[in-house]
Order: sequence, then C-alpha cells, then structure tokens
Amino acid sequence: MFLSDVFLPEFIIPDLEAENKDEVFEEMVSHFCTVIKSNKREEILAALREREAKMSTGVHPGIAIPHGKTAVVNRSYGVMGISRGGIDYDSLDGNPVYLVFMELAPPMEAEKHLHLLRRIAELLRNRDFYHDCLAAKNAKEVYEVLKKYEDTEK
Repeated sequence: MFLSDVFLPEFIIPDLEAENKDEVFEEMVSHFCTVIKSNKREEILAALREREAKMSTGVHPGIAIPHGKTAVVNRSYGVMGISRGGIDYDSLDGNPVYLVFMELAPPMEAEKHLHLLRRIAELLRNRDFYHDCLAAKNAKEVYEVLKKYEDTEK
C-alpha cells in the first residue's frame, strides 16, 4: 500500500488554522468526518489522544504523525495538513510543527498501520519532500508532491 492510496487529495488540508495540538486534532478530525460523512468525531479524537498520551507524535523536526486505531474506520485513512504559521505541538524537539500526517486504522489492521507509519518515516528522511510539501499551494499540489517522492522511493 502506498501513502498516495491513503492520503488522498480530499484528505489534504493545505492551510491548517490550528495553533496547538488539541486544535489540530479537532480541525483534522472534523475535516475527516466531513469528507467521509461520519458522526464519530469524538471516538476518533479519543483514539488519537489515547495514543498521544503515551508520547508526543511530534517526532521529526517540524513534523508530527498523530495516529490511532479505532473501530470507527473499516480501513486505513490518512489526513495530511500544512500549517503556514506553525503549531505548538509539544514536540520532542520543542519546536513548532508545520506538516502533520494523521493516520487512522481499524484495530485488525495493525500490520498495515505500522507499514504506513514506516512509509511516512522513509519519505521524511528526504528534507526536500518536507520543503516541497510546504511550498505546495493547494491539496492537489501537495498530493502530487507525495506521489512524486513516493515514486522515487519505490
């Protein structure tokens, strides 16, 4: 499975408004629920917060990868967001986050969930990917950047 199969254009938010971790969770989950027409917002937020309570998912400079497993979804989904002003995320390095990859998976897809997290980490080793995502102006451009770098990683 490729990230471009999970982080579809309709799940990309090119201009996050959130200023802190709680707000970014709320904004991204609300967007996700609107797209898939779900009323399970609180359950999804609970899954993300439960995982985040173990350790911050702001693990790369400028990047956060919040994720959670929940029975609310029947397959893996990804929501990607870009903050132009930075998010106070309580990241491990103490710096703001500008690029957020939120990944949701059903409990029975633990292996696929880990595979997606590994794929994100692999792409993030290339700082050009990060900079090109931030330079993209809209969801379609962000998606094209994701596909471009994923194709070069194959």
